[in-house]
Amino acid sequence: MPIIFLSPSTQEYNPYVDGGNEEYYMNLIADAMEPYLSASGIEYVRNDPSKTVGGSVRASNAGDYDFHLAIHSNASPEEMSGKNRGVQVYYYANSPESERAAQIYAENYRKIYPLPDLVRTVPTTTLYELVRTRIPAVLIETAYHDNAEDARWIRENIGVIAENLSQSTAQYLGVAFRRPEGAENGVVTTQTGSLNLRSEPSLTSEILAAIPKGTVIPIAGMSGEWYLTRYNGQQGYVSSRYVNVI
Repeated sequence: MPIIFLSPSTQEYNPYVDGGNEEYYMNLIADAMEPYLSASGIEYVRNDPSKTVGGSVRASNAGDYDFHLAIHSNASPEEMSGKNRGVQVYYYANSPESERAAQIYAENYRKIYPLPDLVRTVPTTTLYELVRTRIPAVLIETAYHDNAEDARWIRENIGVIAENLSQSTAQYLGVAFRRPEGAENGVVTTQTGSLNLRSEPSLTSEILAAIPKGTVIPIAGMSGEWYLTRYNGQQGYVSSRYVNVI
């Protein structure tokens, strides 16, 4: 059974533009990954959030792991604060396995991030957590936490991000990805425009939001021909005719 070292950010001093901090949200993602990893037969050990990045690297190197995944969010330089969006998947430039993993994570992440063209892989020989780990490692900057739109996207898509990273982990390790029993997602498949999120399972009920085509949404239940879901922090119903379960 493969085993990974899961290393969410320990940087509680990096504030989000709309509240909270990097350590808090990245640990929420890691929390949400655990059921997917277990269902897929992937064992994991997590870093100690009270330690520094050096402590995470030492703990990773002390074990017999197959892969090291660091989960972070990004911030622009002060003069550009709030102006950047996008996702960087860093890999150690001298490791073909690290590069292969980064390509898998980036390719899959483009399916959920609202600006897929801004998801890119980045080689590095300086990032401590990638250079110093003795096993293949990837560090993903899930989005920019100093940008209001990116920060909101992270906060409202913790589960979607967790499932996506878990799927990429399974793909890299060569094991079948499995969702925990009862967990399903769907993708909006409207021909044009958006799919209405409604307050009740009825075409005459209040429209709460418009969900863009291609958006991945959680499926929490079903009422007739309507799925119960959440989008942008709101719970409601969408027509199952325009959602493909994935």
